[in-house]
Amino acid sequence: MEKLLTRKEAAKLLGISIDTLDAARTNGQVSFVQYVENGCVYFTEQSLQEFIARSTHRAKPKEVNTGSTYRTPRSQVRR
Repeated sequence: MEKLLTRKEAAKLLGISIDTLDAARTNGQVSFVQYVENGCVYFTEQSLQEFIARSTHRAKPKEVNTGSTYRTPRSQVRR
């Protein structure tokens, strides 16, 4: 049988707060074990690995500068 982790252990392993872990659990993003309704909540390492896999996003390639800028061009001032 796989070892069960407490909320505190799981949050520490993931590097997130317990509140963030609880929100993910409430939203159905991470699987959990609860033997009795309103009882202690536990997580398996496999469920945490699946959560990490679903939360991992591929990096987008850097866009090549097209010469445009976010600033508005200055007006030409004649001296």
